[in-house]
Amino acid sequence: MNLIVGKQIMLDTETTGLKPEEGHRIIEIGAVVVQNRVITDTNYHQYVNPNLQIDAEALAIHGISNDFLSDKPSFSQIVDQFIEFIQGAELVIHNAPFDVGFINHELMLCGKNFKLEDICSITDSLTLARQHHPGAKNNLDALCKRYGVSNEHRTLHGALLDSEILAQVYLAITGGQTKLELSARNDTSFDQLCFDVSSLPTLVTVKASEQELADHAQWLEKHFGTEQKKW
Repeated sequence: MNLIVGKQIMLDTETTGLKPEEGHRIIEIGAVVVQNRVITDTNYHQYVNPNLQIDAEALAIHGISNDFLSDKPSFSQIVDQFIEFIQGAELVIHNAPFDVGFINHELMLCGKNFKLEDICSITDSLTLARQHHPGAKNNLDALCKRYGVSNEHRTLHGALLDSEILAQVYLAITGGQTKLELSARNDTSFDQLCFDVSSLPTLVTVKASEQELADHAQWLEKHFGTEQKKW
């Protein structure tokens, strides 16, 4: 597996139910690219026809119906494009075992002889959040509230929207988004560091007046006498 330096993909799925081993399938995939800790406009979004009835409980969460999915492609029709998009990246997934389990199940059904972890590295942001906030709620809604990430437009779960929210939450957990740009070679060494200083205020130099210098010298003489001349 050849990892792409600095490339992370925030990924989320929606499904027909909770357990792929019981036959449940993926119905939506959303992914957002974060490059060198900057959220980009590059994303992947695909609805998938599972050819399977969606559980009522799942429908209540994401609102995606079988009627809506009736004209969408099957996973086997989009799998190669999906793999091309994610291959070599670090995938950041909230509660990764759930999504990884479903994607690996779909890969198996498509006859692929590899698993997701064979072509990507995987980071579970839920595990990371629990390390930072043990004993607290660490779902996306709770993390949005904790880190001041707006999710007012999130009335239902959606894979792309949740990936966009996850990108902001993940960067907040791990230190924030930065404008530091890194020019990287394939050997992972860095040629240069380029800082964006255009938004910084102009530095102002303030010099002491002659009276202030005289008062300072008088204070030193009073408190330290001639000893201050040795410094």
